[in-house]
Parts: sequence; structure tokens; C-alpha cells
Amino acid sequence: MDILDILKKYNFWDKPILELGYLRTRYFQQISHSLNNSLVKVILGQRRAGKSYLLRMIIHYLQHEMQVPSQNILYINKDLHDFAFITNRYVLMDVINQYQSAMKPNGKIYLFLDEIQEIEEWEYVINSLSQDYTQQYEIVITGSNANLLSSELATYLGGRYVECTVYPFSYAEYLDYKNLTRKKETFLHYLTMGGIPEIYHLAHIEMQQNYIATLKDSIVLRDIIHRHAIRDVYLLEKIIDFLLDSVGSLFSISSVCDTLNKASANCNYETISNYLRFLQEAFFIHECERFDVKGKRILTGERKYYLNDLAFKYFSTSSFDMGLNRFLENAIYLDLRRKGYSVYVGNMNNKEVDFVAEKAGERMYLQVAYLLNNENVLHREFDNLAAIRDHYPKYVITLDDVNFGNREGIMHKQAWEFID
Repeated sequence: MDILDILKKYNFWDKPILELGYLRTRYFQQISHSLNNSLVKVILGQRRAGKSYLLRMIIHYLQHEMQVPSQNILYINKDLHDFAFITNRYVLMDVINQYQSAMKPNGKIYLFLDEIQEIEEWEYVINSLSQDYTQQYEIVITGSNANLLSSELATYLGGRYVECTVYPFSYAEYLDYKNLTRKKETFLHYLTMGGIPEIYHLAHIEMQQNYIATLKDSIVLRDIIHRHAIRDVYLLEKIIDFLLDSVGSLFSISSVCDTLNKASANCNYETISNYLRFLQEAFFIHECERFDVKGKRILTGERKYYLNDLAFKYFSTSSFDMGLNRFLENAIYLDLRRKGYSVYVGNMNNKEVDFVAEKAGERMYLQVAYLLNNENVLHREFDNLAAIRDHYPKYVITLDDVNFGNREGIMHKQAWEFID
């Protein structure tokens, strides 16, 4: 099969898009509203989070709503084996040139390049095309590694891009997708299933468990071990196990190193730090630093880590009943990140505030608890927030069946009513 045959097979020049998938309005609007300019659109996110579906939705929108001729749209997906031959920037540019020669698009060309990090020195091509004054290009790329923005892309494009990070399904999307009602029962089920839509179609827990294990292996193997030439795979697996068991717990890199060395894993501070960074870049985990509420500064040392999807914890451990508060805390963290907040662990006079969330000059404080089942718990959760003397909103979020209302300006919210 030659290059043009492959392009015709996967593009939509003479056939409709058969699998559009579930319309994820938040991300679709963010990308569609950013079209019609010279900025490169960058869609980032964990594997299987829905980036490819989003691209196909945008292509469908261009064809049917914006009346863009089909031959003006080129789609390349590096996750597909037929595109394995595109290994570097020279092959990529050759493919684009062959497409233009064969299809002869008139006017602006729309390029959709999926999982572009699999192409060596891709940034040279994107930079060149985005600045080409002889031909107008609208470029949308996706990647499963956050390092795209922190190094290659930022260096070569110098800010000439817009970013969209795609997370697994939110609770609201889960409800809509499954046609369910917002209530405690469905929220608890969401905590176990997570937000990867493929898992919703698997009827048996063994199949679900196998799917999540395979997805985890894909992220670890393709985006970490191969990309960074990891030699000590055993140590990486031990770090992942440690993170799964320690979701929402404060710890330092030094303490992780000490714990793993006691478990016969030979490691040091630099290696642990690098492996944690690789896991963040692959969107497997998120780091949550500590914030001094009184001093208004980031604190060094201990921090927390949260999973990008709860299914990785539920289907990798057997601790759901014992660690329900950790699942809830992780879900609230992800909800805040989806909404565009920067999220920190608060510290106020040596008392911990679960989350300090900031966005566009606004701030809110949140405590997360399983149940407010006695006076001691009530005082602990509300008093930590009451010690903060400012005008920003303060919430205590729990799984209680009863809403305790407003106590001294601090609002109690049931999790399934607070989270989107």
C-alpha cells in the first residue's frame, strides 16, 4: 500500500466519519472557538482519554458546519500501524507534500496530527508550516506527553499556540453518557469505574481489570520506558505501586526513596525524582504542592500525588472500602483541574487544608471528608477552614446523606452535588 492509499483509507475525502463518539462539549467548544487563526492548537492528555475522537468531531464540524472542502483536511494518526513509516520530520513533510500534490486543495489546509510525539523532530515541521506565508495552514496536534509544551513546542513556537488538556470523563459526562441520575449511588459507582469510556462497555470486572492493566502498561511502556530508555523497570513498577497505595498522602521524595530501599529497591533521590516527573508527563499522576496560606507562598519538601483516573487505583488494589476518602479526594482534585484551577495542599499554622484552588485571581478552600459522623470530625473539618480569615469561599465536601448547611460561612456540600 503506497502513501496515498494509506491517506485515502484514513481520511474522509470520499466517505463520512463513522465513529464520532460522545460529544465532549467542554473540549469541543474550546478547540472549535480557537480556530481560524495562525495559532497551533495543542491537545494533550493521557492515552485513551478521547483525543482522537475529539479530532474527528472537529473535522466533522469543519466539513458540515463550516463547509470546508474535505480535500482541504489531512488527518494522520500515529497510533495506527499504517502510519508507522512516518518516523521523522522528513518523512512527515514528504507525506504532506504528496497529499497536496494529489488532492490539490484550494485555500487553507487543515492539518490534524494525532500522537505527534511519535515523530522525531516533528516540531521543525509544525514551526515551518505555521509560519509559511505562501500557504495558509490551520494545525491541530495531539500528544500523550506534557513535555511537548514544556520543551520542544514552547521552544520552537515561542507562544504561538493554544493548549487544551483533555481529562477522562467527568462525573457529569459519565451521567450523560450512561443516561443516569445525579445521586450518591451513581457517584460511588463513578469513583470505582473512573472516566475512561471504553471500560463502561465491559460487563465483567475481570475484563475491566484486564483493560485497565493493559492501559497502564501501554502508558508505562510507550510513554515512559521507551521514551526515556528506562533500565530499572522494577523500580518504576515499585514507584507506581507506592503511588497507588499513597494517593492523597503527603510525602517527600526522600521518604519514598527510604521506603523503597527498605523494600530492596536500589534507588536514589535523583532517580525517584526523574521517574515521578516521567509519570506526570505521561498524565498518569499529578503533583500537588503545599501552599502556605498565611505567607502566600509555595512550600518545598512534602507534596501529594493524585491519579489522572481513579480506575487505576480501584482495579489495581482491593482497598476501595477502606480508602474511600482517598478516592473522593482524588475525584475532587480532578474536578478542580478540569475547571481550570491551579490546586495546592493548604498549610495554615501547621494545620492542613486539603485544597487551595486558584483561577483568574479568585480562590477557594476545600476540606474533603468521608463522613461527618461525630462532633470531633465536624470540628476538625470546619475549624481548619474557620482559621482562614479572608473572604474567599470555603467548602467541606463529604459523602453524608444529610446536608449540614452553612456553619459560620463555611458551606457543606455533598460530593455528587458539588462535582461536575
